[in-house]
Amino acid sequence: MSIEGYDLLVEEFKFLLEVEKPKTAQEKLVAAAQGDRSENADYHAAKEKLRFIDKRLFYLNFMMAKAQIIDPSTHKHIKVSFGSSVEVTNLDTDEEELYTICGVLESEPENGLISIHSPIAKALMGKEVGDQLRINLPNSTKEYEIDKIEYKNIFSLKKNIRTKSDFSFH
Repeated sequence: MSIEGYDLLVEEFKFLLEVEKPKTAQEKLVAAAQGDRSENADYHAAKEKLRFIDKRLFYLNFMMAKAQIIDPSTHKHIKVSFGSSVEVTNLDTDEEELYTICGVLESEPENGLISIHSPIAKALMGKEVGDQLRINLPNSTKEYEIDKIEYKNIFSLKKNIRTKSDFSFH
């Protein structure tokens, strides 16, 4: 995962822990003070929201603990590696395609940001300009030739960067 990707996880974790969870706990207390909890929709909603927040905090904590942070700007990108933007030609269609290899949580396949665990990324890793590769997909086989390898900041290519408004549970 890139440094920016990790920082975004930490930002979400802190926001949920320091802002969203205390606010929701207060909402639960206010709702509980209204009386009978068995038919109190506000109380049950706050309780459920706290459960979602706790699950998300657990997941984020797990991902941060297991994260391998890589700064792709320090690599030469002579060979395809994490953070490489790779321009390839599809040898079947003669069309050019651009892929940037990133972490699982940073991927946006629709925008060319592909997870390091994807079949295309696995096939590209370690290759150089001019290399040809064949990728076996479930319903087909694709052949590519690598035209260019360079570094572009992953987050400068992202179209869907989460913000604090995306972190909260509505």
